[in-house]
Amino acid sequence: MKTLDAWMTPTRMLWASVVVALVTIALKTLAWWLTDSVGLLSDAMESVVNLASAIFGLMMVTIAARPADDEHPYGHHKAEYFSSGFEGILIVVAALGIIWAAAHRVFDPQPIEQVSLGLTLSVASSALNGLLAWAMFRAARQHRSLALEADARHLVTDVWTSAGVVISIGLVGVTGWLWLDAVVAIGVALNILKEGWHLIWRSSQGLMDEALAPEIQAEVQKVLDSFAHQRGETSIIRFDHLNTRQAGQRRFVDVHMHMPAGWTLGRAAALRASVEQALMSQVPGLRASIQLLPSDVEAHFDDLQDLK
Repeated sequence: MKTLDAWMTPTRMLWASVVVALVTIALKTLAWWLTDSVGLLSDAMESVVNLASAIFGLMMVTIAARPADDEHPYGHHKAEYFSSGFEGILIVVAALGIIWAAAHRVFDPQPIEQVSLGLTLSVASSALNGLLAWAMFRAARQHRSLALEADARHLVTDVWTSAGVVISIGLVGVTGWLWLDAVVAIGVALNILKEGWHLIWRSSQGLMDEALAPEIQAEVQKVLDSFAHQRGETSIIRFDHLNTRQAGQRRFVDVHMHMPAGWTLGRAAALRASVEQALMSQVPGLRASIQLLPSDVEAHFDDLQDLK
């Protein structure tokens, strides 16, 4: 399993997503052509979005992997947020297209042909998407990749879309209610809209330097507390002005560390190095920036003159 995890890099997983998207487009388009089902048409349209999203995600992950340079001293990690936002926009556009295609079928339903073969093709493509989504979620957690998570979420949405379409077509065959095909397609589109909005919102929060998740902040605070030290009522080592943010795979922490004014610079620097190493060991992908201050000195960032 470890060998498999090592192989599942963001780039390889997105290439796999491109290949699977091409296969599912072919299967779902054939299913729609055989059945003339607007539900299967909506399913095929979403697979086209999967392909565009995977290609764009591959481009952004490649950019995000570039090392820091003179123009981007903090790296290129935020490129993944553009991938997630772009995918969210495409999902919204696809959902609106599905609603447009299905709306007229509600009042002008058409018979569905070759139901069994169409459903078989749709189920086969859904199985491929479901397997790939599972692998991408696993890789996204391992590499802390928002681009992979966004693509995996989209694939899961695609699986639910296909499930809804298969059920609706099956019900049409049993009940003869042709309008049900279009109604389910619209319902699927509304669900896709929700997923697209979620991705757009999450990308916007990342671009605005959203703080680390509460559980990660708790891990950071736990490390800092282990180094804090008091002697009686006097704090020998204390931390304040803790700020966190996340940029793609990278996590950042800024904090002030107060210590006795009589310490030598070498002693203070050695302690800071120990704190930084402990933070980076506890939280993968973390970069810590620690400012050293004497115990009796406070930094003020919120003075009115600083805001002018």
